[in-house]
Amino acid sequence: MNATPVIAIFDVGKTNKKLFLFDEHYRIVFEKTLQFTETTDEDGDPCENLEALTEWGRSSLKELTELGEFDIKALNFSAYGASFVHIDKVGKPVAPLYNYLKPFPEDLKKKFYDDYGGEIPVSMITASPVLGNLNSGMQLYRLKYKKPEVFDKIDYSLHLPQYLSYLITGQAYSDITSIGCHTNLWNFPQDNYHEWVLREGIAEKLAPLFSSADVVEARAFWKDFKVGIGLHDSSSALIPYLACFNEPFVLISTGTWCITLNPFNKYPLTEEELKQDCLCYMSYRGEPVKASRLFAGNEHETETKRLATHFNKPNDFYKTVEYDEKIINALTGNNPAAPEIKFAERNLSDYKNYETAYHRLILDIMWQQLASTKLVIQDENVNRIFVDGGFSKNAIYMHLLAEAFPDMEVYAASVAQATAVGAALAIHKHWNSKPLPGDIIDLKFYAKPSIV
Repeated sequence: MNATPVIAIFDVGKTNKKLFLFDEHYRIVFEKTLQFTETTDEDGDPCENLEALTEWGRSSLKELTELGEFDIKALNFSAYGASFVHIDKVGKPVAPLYNYLKPFPEDLKKKFYDDYGGEIPVSMITASPVLGNLNSGMQLYRLKYKKPEVFDKIDYSLHLPQYLSYLITGQAYSDITSIGCHTNLWNFPQDNYHEWVLREGIAEKLAPLFSSADVVEARAFWKDFKVGIGLHDSSSALIPYLACFNEPFVLISTGTWCITLNPFNKYPLTEEELKQDCLCYMSYRGEPVKASRLFAGNEHETETKRLATHFNKPNDFYKTVEYDEKIINALTGNNPAAPEIKFAERNLSDYKNYETAYHRLILDIMWQQLASTKLVIQDENVNRIFVDGGFSKNAIYMHLLAEAFPDMEVYAASVAQATAVGAALAIHKHWNSKPLPGDIIDLKFYAKPSIV
């Protein structure tokens, strides 16, 4: 029996570490998930267990090569961003994998922005709101001034996806999807590193840039592989849509954050957009992707717990609530304008039942979503909105979104393991002789409400 040709994808999230094998039709033929207990850095702050992650990467590939039913043609990696692994000349990590939520020293933040022209100018050029350690370039800046003995040992600082690739290939590269994502490193107008990266000696700690669509030839466990250099997970999740649709669209990727991504918005980031939490990601093709962020998933989780307590229901009772246009009409009446308060400020005793209060919650979230998404549409040629993630399965959210954007086609979209599929698609031509399948994305159309 012939072994099935596959690609292996290591998909590393903050919580779950996943390993997939996809066949040439992008069907999952093997899946494994692990979770690691966090450790702490030298300051006692929580951080990824880098030793366990490294061992998992190496041992998992060995395990896969021993599965006789599969012929692994290629490997690629996707992982969360804003995370550097700092290695010395022999590839050994010289520092913890610092958590991007680790507090950033205020004195150093002030020095940086004072030296380089202020928060707004730097943010506009780098398309990076001021986010502390979430601006991963600032982690290197911090090491230089607070831990120079560690900084001096660094040969290369690799973003996490590129470190995972390095474990297999032994070759250090940087990837534009990681470098270009709210790092403070990239000068978007000049399409190069920002001046501060050169002046501070940071550039020499960054490995050469390499295309996300190309591969490195490598040999491991007596087998040859074509190996991608890895991608930032948010950019990777966009790839199935870019591969399947040529006409302009926006994607609302929903989870804890609802991130509206517009790969077709070519307008430079403005000061006003920055103040409203807009930024730019970078596509695997090296093109800016304007994005806006809304903390709506977190709000939904918090407020549904409050609803459950008040109405004596299970925490997930909202999953049973169906869209009811009569409730929406009763709540909005003759005043469909956006409310001036958020749901957290509302008195739940004003609502006769859970269902009515939950419709009010989604209405309040939708007004925020409307404003957030409008920030990045800015193009009359965009006429489709795709929604993936948790809210794509929420009929009330989807119906209200269709009503909020009556001139757009609104779809709930589903891609099984979109981030992992994106990493496989990025290097499709190097391992897969078959054409791209047309059924990677499942779509459900939501029509705007009819006028009776």
